[in-house]
Amino acid sequence: MLIRLKGGRVVDPLNDRDAIGDVFIENGRIVEGASHGRKPDETYDLTGKVVMAGGVDIHSHIAGSNVTLGRALMPELPVLAAQGGASIAPSPDAWGAYATGIRYAEMGYATVIEPALIPTHAIEAQIELASIPIIDIGALVILGNDDFSLGLLRDGGREAELQDYVGWTLGHAKALGLKVINAGGSEAFKFNARTFGLDDVVPDYGVTSRTVLKVLQRAVTELGVPHPVHVHCNNLGIAGNVETAVATMEATEGLPIHLAHIQFYGYGAEGEEGLSSGAPRLAEAINAHRNVSVDIGQVMFGQTITISGDILRQFDGRRGAHPKKWAIDQGDGNGTGIVPYQYRAGNFANAVQWSVGLEIVLLAEDLWRVLFSTDHPNGALFVRYPEIVHLLMDRDERARMLERLPESARQVSNLASIGRELTLSEIAIITRGAPARLLGLTDRGHLGPGAVADVAVYTEQKN
Repeated sequence: MLIRLKGGRVVDPLNDRDAIGDVFIENGRIVEGASHGRKPDETYDLTGKVVMAGGVDIHSHIAGSNVTLGRALMPELPVLAAQGGASIAPSPDAWGAYATGIRYAEMGYATVIEPALIPTHAIEAQIELASIPIIDIGALVILGNDDFSLGLLRDGGREAELQDYVGWTLGHAKALGLKVINAGGSEAFKFNARTFGLDDVVPDYGVTSRTVLKVLQRAVTELGVPHPVHVHCNNLGIAGNVETAVATMEATEGLPIHLAHIQFYGYGAEGEEGLSSGAPRLAEAINAHRNVSVDIGQVMFGQTITISGDILRQFDGRRGAHPKKWAIDQGDGNGTGIVPYQYRAGNFANAVQWSVGLEIVLLAEDLWRVLFSTDHPNGALFVRYPEIVHLLMDRDERARMLERLPESARQVSNLASIGRELTLSEIAIITRGAPARLLGLTDRGHLGPGAVADVAVYTEQKN
């Protein structure tokens, strides 16, 4: 059956298209309508609408043992989030598997990636992912803190052996790529380390975090995995950590790397509070390193819960838990940390975080390497995406929000001086084309012939 989507504004940057036109669908795929010479079986008039490919979210914690623990620890999250303005239904299952698929589909998303699959819990996570309706799903599997890979490095194992292990893990976990979380940091935590930098040594293994990361990066590259190694850097959330992120980029020696939720590494140490926006420094480094891609991890004000395998940083963050409850598990090879948190506009540090994420996107020269995310739920629940799109496209909306922030935070932010407003085509790049390309999903994120017919239709309006 040939379907014609008629007269909408088709925004498809991967195919250099932003104009009024038609999209044709047959047997679940986009086709060249004109070449068929056939009358469509069905026609939908989309005059006044915006037509895009379905969204692709490269980094959203939606399933697996860590997420399950988060739901158990804070079942009331949907209610509290709704009170804070998030458009999520206050029901017991409002952040369960079923609602996840429904909510993403409502926003026009079609593919979502769970970025922290624990190898020993892969079956459980894949079963849960399969239960999410409507959207397509995938996952990244975690290595870099487990005894086997660290032991291979300690005992002088050949890189080829570690490469085999990486390939075996990817295959058995049914993962699209490899995630590395604070390489060696969770293992160091078990030896009472409370800070762990790129050149710190993992106790009992005698290897640095830098070594672990570089060996795993080479393994992923040599295996030909389309998505580069997906990295949660050292020193998340610490003033001055922009230098850690830059050092990580420089350590890559030109090999592909993806730095996750980069906003959490965008902090300088200037100003009276010892915390400032490091976004200009970070954006400059991203612009200069063509082998580096990032996703943002944007913060939005309101209640959420943080879910991370970086138990070293989560243990430190327990002091700020809101409500006052948290869970840390160091028994697994990769660790689990669950800490509820409320971002507040009146809080100096939270205000800086909010500003930094937006600044990074707006200062980026190549949006094909800067991807949209909130690190759901860590920076904000994914249902806040429309608000973030509004902020990126509307300087006046950013100015309105800036007025709510403490003067001290505005003084160490650069956001007010940035006049750039993203276009719909640029939004389509960071929410569709770029993540699909980076994941190697050649039939997603665009509306060219052969693409999966995941089509999102929006009403064009100012906000």
